[in-house]
This record gives sequence, structure tokens and C-alpha cells, in this order.
Amino acid sequence: MPFRIVRGDISKMECDAIVNAANSSLLGGGGVDGAIHRAAGPQLLEECRTLGGCAPGRAKITGGYRLPARYVIHTVGPIWQGGHRGEEILLRSCYRESLRLGKEHGCESIAFPLISSGIYGYPREEALRIAVEEIGAFLLENDMEVTLAVFDRDSFRISRKLLTDIETYIDEAYVEAHTSPRESAQRFEDARTFAAPSFTDALAEASFAAYPAPKAISLDDALRELDESFSEMLLRKIDERGMTDSQCYKKANVDRKLFSKIRNDAGYHPSKTTAIAFAVALELDLRETDELLRKAGFALSRSSKFDIIVEYFIRNRNYNVFEINEALFAFDQSLLGV
Repeated sequence: MPFRIVRGDISKMECDAIVNAANSSLLGGGGVDGAIHRAAGPQLLEECRTLGGCAPGRAKITGGYRLPARYVIHTVGPIWQGGHRGEEILLRSCYRESLRLGKEHGCESIAFPLISSGIYGYPREEALRIAVEEIGAFLLENDMEVTLAVFDRDSFRISRKLLTDIETYIDEAYVEAHTSPRESAQRFEDARTFAAPSFTDALAEASFAAYPAPKAISLDDALRELDESFSEMLLRKIDERGMTDSQCYKKANVDRKLFSKIRNDAGYHPSKTTAIAFAVALELDLRETDELLRKAGFALSRSSKFDIIVEYFIRNRNYNVFEINEALFAFDQSLLGV
């Protein structure tokens, strides 16, 4: 998977390079910085002493020594001072410079911590948004596996508004899936009466207008659908959208090698997460998504939290796979892609 989010200790990750959220001296410190230096051993500090420090927003690279990673890319994030002293520009530069260095040194995989979100005080929701945006933009133009390693749940916070909206959507969808039509109609009228005006329209559109069930078809029609496999439908829709193969698989957060298998095997059966990832990349609506999923032997279900979250984003026409994966990770669900 080109971009994934995991919980774990970055110093133990096996990849070409890990990124160290360092201080400007590059001589070690607390938090992630200290953990990486301890795991790498004294040789890392010896090499860092030769680098002459590093300015905020910039990055420098060293060997990994005792670490599983070949390289350590040291970058100095901004200290949060209220957000009016160029902190966002510097933080974005940390990700861009680190990715540039990794690419220059032939890295095929890099792992990042959430830079500046610890003792430097950068608000975690904003730090996460910037990380996802910069990594996502890079991956749309480059082939690399990038991991965002967060130490624990408290280190990972999506937007409070997004979290609340998704939780509400999930709650309403679960209720709808387990209530009678009469009860659902009554709940709809109650919601229209008591919901806040800014939420009423969204509630009517999202929570109570369940996405349509697949249209009933005849046996002959069903057999004719065998004429087009998942791979064939996917390739046809890519052409119809005027996209290139690379634009599609990168937007889907799918590895180039897997896409090659799909293109070369008309009978290929993808995982559900991969099939949905392509539906997102193609910006399909719910009906079109259902058609593509059925080609792979799947369907969206109102009894699955994963499916409901995906449905929420499609209904709201948010087709950013990296933002969708943020939300899925926050709710302990599988991520879209490989």
C-alpha cells in the first residue's frame, strides 16, 4: 500500500528510511528523537556531529546503523507559537524535504512520525492534516511506500467535527438498518422537527435516505453481466473518465504492481478494500460503486461500520482516499488500497 497509517514504534520499523523529528542540534533529545538515537547506537550521534545542525523546515540524512532502516532522515519541525509565525509553512517543508531526500537516495519506503505534535506543541489535528496532505500530494506524482507511525490513539486525532459527523452518520445508519419502515419514518419526522437547522438537510440526505438496493434483474441479464469482469469494468471506467492508469492507481492508494496484475488478468478478484479504493479513485456515486463491487463479489452493507464510513464519504462527494483512510484508522477499520 503506498500510504498507510499504523500504531507502533518508528524505531522498530523495517523500511528504507525512517524520519526523525529532531531538534536543531541533531544531537538527540527526548521523545521520538531520543528513542531513535538509543536504538541506532552511538555511531548515529557521531555522524550527526559532523552535520552542523539543521534549520527548522529542513532535513538531513544519515545512516541507520543498528536500526532496521538503512537511513535516518532528520528534520526539524516548528515549535507551535500560535500559528502566526510561519509554523505551517515550516511543517509542510519538513515533509517535502524529507520525501525529497528519500527519493534522491533511492528509498522505496519511508516511515514518518507525526512531526512537531509532541513537546513542540503543534495541534495534533492540524499536524495530521498537513502530514496527510503533503504525503498524499507526493504520492500522486511518485512511487513510494510511505507510513505514518503514531505511537498510540491519543497521538492520532482527526477533526472533531469530522469525527462527530461520522459518528452521527454511523449511529443513524445502524438504527435505520434495525428498525421497521414505520419507525424509520417516525424518526425522520422527529429529526426534521428537533435537529439543528444546519444538520437537518444532511440528516435527511445521509441518514434516512438509504443508498438504493441493487435493482432486481432477470437471470438472462445476470448471465450477460458475466461478459464483463471486474478488471474489464475498471479499465473501461478509467478510459471513460479520461484518466491514465497511473492517475487511477495512485488516487486509489494501490500499488503499481497490483494494478499491473489487474490489468493483465481479466479474471482477477480484488479484495473489498481494493475494489472500493478504485471506486473512490474514479469518483463513482453509490450506484456505480455498487455495480463495480458486485463485479468483485461484494456489496456495501448497513451492518458494517467500514461500509457506512465509506458510504458517508461517497455521499458527501469526498473522494480523497487519504482523508478516508484517516477516518477509517480513527475507527479501527481496514484502510483502502492493497
